[in-house]
Amino acid sequence: MSRRGIEGPPALVVEILSPSTAHRDRGIKLERYRHFGVREYWIVDIDARAVDVWRLGDGAPEPEVVEAAGHQRWMPVPGGPALEVAVAALVP
Repeated sequence: MSRRGIEGPPALVVEILSPSTAHRDRGIKLERYRHFGVREYWIVDIDARAVDVWRLGDGAPEPEVVEAAGHQRWMPVPGGPALEVAVAALVP
């Protein structure tokens, strides 16, 4: 943190996929987020009723796909409080 506020890349980016931007979200945005140090990138695909979870900080070559029946958990600080989301709440 600085006097200007929080600086640096976000730890988590969540995008809702749309047919008109799907190619961009899974292509150039994914690579830019990886390049600039975003640790985790979730792509919410309403049509597939799933969330693609890219663990960019771990260098994962493929996303973990969490389907509507599952839960996604994100912990910004190891050992700290976690955000847990029912995927069905994101993909009605």
